[in-house]
Amino acid sequence: MGGDFAPNSTIEGALLANKEIGEECSIVLIGKKEIIEEKLLEFGSNGSEFEILDAPDVVEMGDNPTKVFSQKPKSSIAIGFGVLQEKKIDALCSVGNTGALLVGSMYTVRAIPGIIRPSVTAVVPKENGGVGILLDVGTNADCKPDVLYQFAILGSLYLNLVYKIENPKVGLLNIGKEEGKGNLLTQATYSLMKGTSDFNFVGNIEGRDLFSDSADVIVCDGFTGNVV
Repeated sequence: MGGDFAPNSTIEGALLANKEIGEECSIVLIGKKEIIEEKLLEFGSNGSEFEILDAPDVVEMGDNPTKVFSQKPKSSIAIGFGVLQEKKIDALCSVGNTGALLVGSMYTVRAIPGIIRPSVTAVVPKENGGVGILLDVGTNADCKPDVLYQFAILGSLYLNLVYKIENPKVGLLNIGKEEGKGNLLTQATYSLMKGTSDFNFVGNIEGRDLFSDSADVIVCDGFTGNVV
């Protein structure tokens, strides 16, 4: 029910996805049941291809993320994380309140041991027809160098395992390519990444390099990534 174009965009997306995922997978829609059923009919579906979980509460984009689960326990985010924790579903997708998703993931599902902060990742199209990824794009507005370092590891694993890119190049988004450029965060992060054997660090990249082949994994704090 959340997001800039909900519920139309979410339901249309579910209908498109359902055509591609095959019979071995199924989609569960979580939200106000009567609105979902109404919208499905509008888009030419009787809803039989989906399971629908009713969630009468709606989390607004301006709601306080830390209070959502206590104040709106019957929201799609709260119910969604509940069924994910109970392993009744295998994945949870949302375009709603990012802060609430962060809180839910940290306290309901919990991070993989050792991971400091989860990240939201965006796929970046390349001029050569390939893809790269940018992270973080909004979950962590303020980051520390060790968090960005982990983003580089997570991004490298994601590109390698999902997109089958061997030894992906990691670039740190900055205001200049030279070592020593940037603010205190990027300078300290560069020092951490320089010479590492955990991933293939290629140095700083600038905004103009986003769609080139300069880097496959582009790392930045969530504020910068969200603006991008």
